[in-house]
Amino acid sequence: MEPVTVRPETLVALRWLAILGQLAAIGATQFVVGMALPLAPALGCVIVAAVFNLAVSTRPGRPLPRLAPGRAMLHLAFDIVQLATLLGVTGGLGNPFAMLLLVPVTVSATILGPGETVALGLLGATAATLLMFAYLPLDWPQGAMGLPPLYLLGVWVALLLGMGFLALYTGRVARESRLLAAALAETQLALARETELGRLGGLAAAAAHELGTPLGTIALAAGEIRRGLPPDSAVQADADRLGAAVRQARDILARLAAGDAARAGAAEAEGETPYALVPITALVEAAAAPAGRPGISIEVEARGDGNQPVVRRRPEVVHGLRNLIGNAAQFAAAEVAASVRWTAADISVEVADDGPGFALHVLDALGEPFVTTRRRSGGLGLGVFIAKTLLERTGARLRFSNGAGGGALVTVTWPRRLLEAAA
Repeated sequence: MEPVTVRPETLVALRWLAILGQLAAIGATQFVVGMALPLAPALGCVIVAAVFNLAVSTRPGRPLPRLAPGRAMLHLAFDIVQLATLLGVTGGLGNPFAMLLLVPVTVSATILGPGETVALGLLGATAATLLMFAYLPLDWPQGAMGLPPLYLLGVWVALLLGMGFLALYTGRVARESRLLAAALAETQLALARETELGRLGGLAAAAAHELGTPLGTIALAAGEIRRGLPPDSAVQADADRLGAAVRQARDILARLAAGDAARAGAAEAEGETPYALVPITALVEAAAAPAGRPGISIEVEARGDGNQPVVRRRPEVVHGLRNLIGNAAQFAAAEVAASVRWTAADISVEVADDGPGFALHVLDALGEPFVTTRRRSGGLGLGVFIAKTLLERTGARLRFSNGAGGGALVTVTWPRRLLEAAA
């Protein structure tokens, strides 16, 4: 993943909120509760925070640049030091607002990486430790009230445990959210690429259909010219070359019309054209052809009730099945079998291989982003996630299991009414 950057407006807005809260707490304590606070140093801490916020948020005529992780960490480190200084002149850990030391560390765990969060956690722990010993006591209305050292120790331990727990919890949740967003972006990119390839496939098939007639006319004219020439004519060789070129062009167009180009990687875009409607077996074959690798055979077999369903060649279906079949080919020992089944209600495709099967510790998590057993070989764990996301978008249900005789088994099932093209 790319390094995390932070919008400075986010930190500036949070700091203004903290400044307003600090002013409200000082005012309520001084004038409502009646506790005499050292207003000069307390308000000085707040003014320093306000000046800092104005300094980092003022760029006349220019937008604020995004903050790299290191600079964002410095912003939050300033917040810890400013808050610790304010607590130091208002009772130290005996101040109920000492719990706010947790906030910068929690914010860091949400928007920054683990290194920055650990550094800020150590700074917060250092500040909490200093506040146990170096602080100005509060002037309680009932008179001086010395807090027992054991109580201060308990507050210190609670702050450190709170920093650690919140950093771990919010950091884990934020990381999973970022990973999911990255995986979804990869899915959208794969679908966009498949759609573009589909448009090219549709254009190729349409060109094969439309160019057939003029090529036939050229071939007919070349034949007539060749028959009308004397055997020793100098133009005879040119007419023969023209006829050979026409035959070669017609062979290429015939292969395009038969779908060989689509099987090589193009998937036609969904639409009401003759080239977008194919039998379900042909769709699976088109998905399987580019997924093979040397030494691995991929067999597609079909069986069902009644006539074979005719479906639209949808990019999501082609790319999703190709990912599943390609994944099976990566782990297979010698063979991958794609079995197509249909009933009056359902259409299903089973992809099975003769490899070691799914590892039990990842079986329940398959389909989630970045779940892989090939991390050391460069696998990102996005192939199955992308396939599952694309196929579920078409109404499919996926089931991952291990075959009775070994090997991995993936079953994809659609309600027939969702996949089959209207008559």
